[in-house]
Amino acid sequence: MQLVLRRLQLTSGLVLLTYLFLHLVNHALGIWSLDLAGRGLTLAIRLWHSWPGTLLLYGAASLHFSLALHTIYGRRDWTLTPTEWVRLWAGLSLPLLLIRHAVSTRLAASLYGFEPNYERIVILLITSGTQGLQLALLAPGWLHGCLGLWLRLRHYPAVRRAKPALLAVLVGMPLLSAAGFVRMKQAVLAMHASLPAPDPKLVDHQASLDAWRHNLVALYIALVIGALVAGLLRNWLEVRMLRARDLKQVTTSPAEN
Repeated sequence: MQLVLRRLQLTSGLVLLTYLFLHLVNHALGIWSLDLAGRGLTLAIRLWHSWPGTLLLYGAASLHFSLALHTIYGRRDWTLTPTEWVRLWAGLSLPLLLIRHAVSTRLAASLYGFEPNYERIVILLITSGTQGLQLALLAPGWLHGCLGLWLRLRHYPAVRRAKPALLAVLVGMPLLSAAGFVRMKQAVLAMHASLPAPDPKLVDHQASLDAWRHNLVALYIALVIGALVAGLLRNWLEVRMLRARDLKQVTTSPAEN
């Protein structure tokens, strides 16, 4: 069963890492032009908004998150290496990105007919003041996936030899993505004497979208904290039962002698 769970975790993680990689590449295309990044976004929407893409992406996200809760609950020892702490922190931030992305794009498109393109997305992020948050959330998810893949494959000699190239990809992709987004922001600002208002469909339904986002984030945090508290309580009860059993053995041994 542990082997099956590990394979499911690896498979779902690879799907999410692929999604993040394509997302970073799409942003990086903005270095060349807003139009090129827009065409990449169109292809990404066709992929991930299709029924197979939707089931693959959100199925992988749900499975990976469920396995993460299982790991948090089942952990007996929280003495982790610095790499494991960084990977844990980065992984817990990934659902925040997916929630924000799903609400701002997929849910807005499904419920209110919002048609995302990079000009509209950049305008929305600038006017809401969340462009820095969007970039900051991409990097930890990418870091978590890359560290998880490295921990699984580092025992292979070929992978160890490729460590410098892999490190360059790990650092380079978020930097290129950030540079592409900055370039797209500059292009959008140059196109307008004054920045236009966000898409009216988003403005009209902003309160509803904010409520969805708030509720999903609150549910996510509650599940993580619940798994952690339940696991710690289980560990405390186990230790208490073991101590009570040992004490009983000690007190009954003299009487038997």
